[in-house]
Amino acid sequence: MNTALLSALREIETDKSIPFETVKGVLEESLLAAYQGREGADEEARVVLDEETGDLRVMKEGEDITPHDFTRIAAQVMRQTFYQRLTEVHNEQLLEEYGERMGDVVTGIVQQAHRRMTLVDLGRVEAILPASEQVPNERYENGQRLKVYLLEIREGGRGPSLTVSRRHEGLLRNLFELEVPEIYDGLVEIRAVAREAGLRSKVAVWSKEAGVDPVGACVGPRGSRVRAVVSELRNEKIDIIQWDPEPARFIAKALSPARVREVYLDEDERQAEVIVPDDQLSLAIGREGQNARLAVKLTDWKIDIKPESQATEYEEEEEDWEPDEDSTMHRCRAVLSNGRRCANMALPGSLFCGIPSHQAQAAEFEGMVGRG
Repeated sequence: MNTALLSALREIETDKSIPFETVKGVLEESLLAAYQGREGADEEARVVLDEETGDLRVMKEGEDITPHDFTRIAAQVMRQTFYQRLTEVHNEQLLEEYGERMGDVVTGIVQQAHRRMTLVDLGRVEAILPASEQVPNERYENGQRLKVYLLEIREGGRGPSLTVSRRHEGLLRNLFELEVPEIYDGLVEIRAVAREAGLRSKVAVWSKEAGVDPVGACVGPRGSRVRAVVSELRNEKIDIIQWDPEPARFIAKALSPARVREVYLDEDERQAEVIVPDDQLSLAIGREGQNARLAVKLTDWKIDIKPESQATEYEEEEEDWEPDEDSTMHRCRAVLSNGRRCANMALPGSLFCGIPSHQAQAAEFEGMVGRG
């Protein structure tokens, strides 16, 4: 009886999280390869480990043909081939496990913090948090628990090399999914994220269900949900806005907290000219242009912000475009402060576009029609 061997295999199962059957199979394969390398070895033989006694035997069609020196062969294999092959199996499992989890957020423990990189223990594997994926104003200390974004995994000479990130926008997305049940359940969707890590982010959310307030769901009762995300990101400022399929309205919201007066769109160039009240210009642009940059990233539109007092007169087309009678697309009927007609398309089922001030005109227009 060889209980010591069984104990060693069970220990390997626990330490490396490799199923016992896999460990047993690797041992049997390694021993068989060593046996078949001997002169006169039977090609149809197989090696069998008795899981009750721990004895190793070479079998052929039910007959025990174990060589008298097989114990010595087994010891040599254990020292050489077996552990090497186990390492390969372990690495293959890590590659598969973490390869499927790329884009997830996991919690690790900081092992070593250096200027160029920080090592993070994820349990089964150690990951690298390079300086390029760190947040400039964050400091990491040994033993600190840290949520990180799984960015990349590569096969290296010493096993899988895993790279994680603290500045990737995916970290922000996943943190909201963890904190907001409506996102996890699919009722609310994050449509766009713009992030300047450690400083400020904008998140555009949208509800798939009528009656569900996407912004309110993300903010949470008394701001508890967004505060949890902000805390994990070391007080990074987060603006949550409601995504809108109408570009002009989405752009206006993306520039919050600034108030927007008008938005002119050039859809061919995906460029927007945004007019804001003079006292809102600095707020719309933000410190060092941050608010404007984030709005550009969030909407994927080029945005040119101008104060109302300096805005150039918008150039109308030589002839007003009007659709065919059967068309459902119409130009917004709002009249701008310069006396010209808005160039945006009206929302479906409305005569006006989505700009808040133009929706106000829509309400006034409908009231006039009702009184008429």
